[in-house]
Amino acid sequence: MTTEATRTLVIEKEMAHPPQKIWRALTQGALIKEWLMDNDFQPVVGHKFNFRSTPNPHWDGIIQSEVLEVEPDKRLSYTWNSLGLVTVVVFTLTATGTGTLLRMEQSGFRADQNDNYQGANYGWRKFVSLLEKVVGGLPI
Repeated sequence: MTTEATRTLVIEKEMAHPPQKIWRALTQGALIKEWLMDNDFQPVVGHKFNFRSTPNPHWDGIIQSEVLEVEPDKRLSYTWNSLGLVTVVVFTLTATGTGTLLRMEQSGFRADQNDNYQGANYGWRKFVSLLEKVVGGLPI
């Protein structure tokens, strides 16, 4: 049996906020909508949910997902199923002396999915910047 090599997108961002504050923006549906997409997310392992965006002629605007891991204030992962591409998104929060290191990984891109990888790279950089703005506006 041969295992196909896959690529993982990694984005790290130091944020001047405690992990608990970032965690809220990663796990509360109304806040997720502000920086990512409309959703019916719940931080419960096994919960199946959708992200919803504006459809276009090539995409119905729906990303089907399932929560895989919830470790409050530390780690969150879920599947990301769009256009027949199923990947896994993992957020890891590590407290630092000045705030939190946020690490976002999206794994499972096959070699023939370079366009998807590049699109995810562009999208997640934008989303992480929006996340930081949302977190900055939250009370402690």
